[in-house]
Amino acid sequence: MPSDSVPPGPSGPVSRRARAAAVAAACTVRPLTAVIPSGGRGIALSRWIVARALARYGPAVPGTRVQPVDGPVPGEWVRPPGPVRDDAAILYLHGSAYMLASARTHRGLTSRLAVMTGLPVFAVDYRLAPEHRFPAAADDVRAAFDWLTGQGYGPGRIAVAGDSAGGHLAVDLALQLCRDGRPGPAAMALLSPLCDLSLGLARERERTRRDPMIPAARAARLVRHYIRDADPASPRLAFTVGSGDRLPPTLIQAGGAEMLAADAEHLAALLGAAGGRCELQIWPGQMHVFQALPRLIPEAGLALGRVASFLTAELAPPTEALRPETAGTEAIPA
Repeated sequence: MPSDSVPPGPSGPVSRRARAAAVAAACTVRPLTAVIPSGGRGIALSRWIVARALARYGPAVPGTRVQPVDGPVPGEWVRPPGPVRDDAAILYLHGSAYMLASARTHRGLTSRLAVMTGLPVFAVDYRLAPEHRFPAAADDVRAAFDWLTGQGYGPGRIAVAGDSAGGHLAVDLALQLCRDGRPGPAAMALLSPLCDLSLGLARERERTRRDPMIPAARAARLVRHYIRDADPASPRLAFTVGSGDRLPPTLIQAGGAEMLAADAEHLAALLGAAGGRCELQIWPGQMHVFQALPRLIPEAGLALGRVASFLTAELAPPTEALRPETAGTEAIPA
C-alpha cells in the first residue's frame, strides 16, 4: 500500500487517507443519500449536511477577504490576504445538483483558488432548484458574466471554474456566448463536471464501479428538480459541440472512483472533436469533487494547485497589476 509521503498525482499512487475516505463515504454517505426524502424536509437536510461537511473538511483560508455583492446576480468576491491582481478574475460556479450549495459553502475552494492564483474570485449565488428551475441557474450565470464585463474585466480576462453541476453551467455559458457571437472566457477549469443530465453515462459506469458517495439513480432524481419542465434534448442541456463552436482552453479533473468520471471523459471527447484544447485528468481512487476536502484527502491540494497553475498561465498578466486592500470586506479570522 502506498505511503502518504509519496507525492500523489493523476497517474500516481492513491494515499491511504483518500482510500479510507472513499470507504467511509461508501459506508455512511451513500446509504444516507438513499433514505433522505427528496421533498422539502429532505432538501433542507441535504443542504445542511453539504454545508457542514464542506465547512469541516474544506474550510476557507484564514485571512481571506469576502465581499458580498447584491447586484443583478447575488454572489461574493473572495480575495486572498495581501495584494490582489487587478487585471483578471475567476468566475466560480458551485455544484451540488443545482440545489444544495451556495457561494458560502464553497468558500474553501474559492479562497484556496484566490490564494493560489492571486486573483479575485467571484462566486455566484445563482437561484436554486426546486424553487427555481431551468434555465434560472444558467441565466444567472450568464448575467454574472455580463456583470463582470461591466466591472471592467474583458471577456478574455475572465476564467470560469466550476464543480459538478457548476461544470455543466460553465460549458453552457461558453456555448451560449459563442453562438451569440460574443467573446467567451479565457479558460475553463471543471471539477467533476456533470455533462449528461440523464445520468445515463453515470449509470453505465456504475455497472462496473460503484460511486462511493451516491447512486446514479438518486443523483438523477436530484437533477430532475432543476430540469423537470424542460426538454431533455434542449441544446442547453444535452450538449453538442460543432467545429464552429470555439470554446476556450479547458482543464477537466475527475476522480477515478466517481461515476461522473464518465461525464468528464465524454465532455473532453466532445471538446477535442470540435478542435478545442482540453486536458483531462482522472485522479485514481478519488471521489466526487475531492478537491473540496483538503483536510480529508491529501491529493486535494495538489489537484487544486494544478488548476491554479492552469488558470494563472491562461490569465498571464500583461503587466504586474496589484490591487490594494479592499474596503467593505469580511475578513475570515486567522
